Amino acid sequence: MSLAGKNLLDGPEPTLLSEDPGLSERIAAGDEAEDLAARFPKAPLAWAMCAEEALREGRTLEGYAFARVGYHRGLDALRGHGWKGHGPIPFAHEPNRGFLRALAALGRAAAAIGEFDEAQRIQKFLNDSDPTAAEQLSR
Repeated sequence: MSLAGKNLLDGPEPTLLSEDPGLSERIAAGDEAEDLAARFPKAPLAWAMCAEEALREGRTLEGYAFARVGYHRGLDALRGHGWKGHGPIPFAHEPNRGFLRALAALGRAAAAIGEFDEAQRIQKFLNDSDPTAAEQLSR
């Protein structure tokens, strides 16, 4: 019997978020990140995109705020999908990436404003969620 795909650590099953209906189409249509967040306020991906854009442009406090909203929207979504505060959140599952991107952006923004203990906690959370996520997000 193959062990591929089996949960060998007897921990929680991976949490797989649902796709946000319509969001992908609006992204493909070229909608601005802030417009996406206004139209899809529960979507962590929209907030992550706002955070990433703000951080790229040097708007650190805005990036931090956007990332924090994306993080909390992601936690709400995870809990709504049965997540109990721990367990895998696979990067390979596309709808999980919005939360993971918001989490990573929050860590970068926290470090940029000197919240190093928060940045370390976030990095641990990201690694615990999916050990490959940080590497995947740095590409």
